[in-house]
This record gives sequence, C-alpha cells and structure tokens, in this order.
Amino acid sequence: MQVSVNGQIEEIEAQSLDSYLDSKLLLGRRIAVELNGEIVPKSQFSSVILVDGDVLEIVSAIGGG
Repeated sequence: MQVSVNGQIEEIEAQSLDSYLDSKLLLGRRIAVELNGEIVPKSQFSSVILVDGDVLEIVSAIGGG
C-alpha cells in the first residue's frame, strides 16, 4: 500500500502507526504526528492502523536555548 510521509510516497505493509514509527527509529523520540490533517496523541499510536492513501506529517522537536 502507499502512504505519503512528509510529502514523499512510501510503499509499506499494513501496520499500526507505532510499528511504522518504530521501523523508522522514531518511536520514543520527541515527535508530533499528524495523520490526514489530525494530530494523533502518542497514547493512540498503537491503536491507529495505517491504510492505503494515508497522509502522515512527522515533525521532530528540536531543543535549544
């Protein structure tokens, strides 16, 4: 199936959002995830199943001073 991640099309298997993030080594990092225009709370990452045509935007928090 195809999903758009930060504007790039990716071919992935059907999986949960947390599985996808884990495969990209993003799980546990300070990130924000938007799925089809809606912010996904971290508490829901494991219950969200990605489907064909989904649009993900993933933003990493950057610390500074």
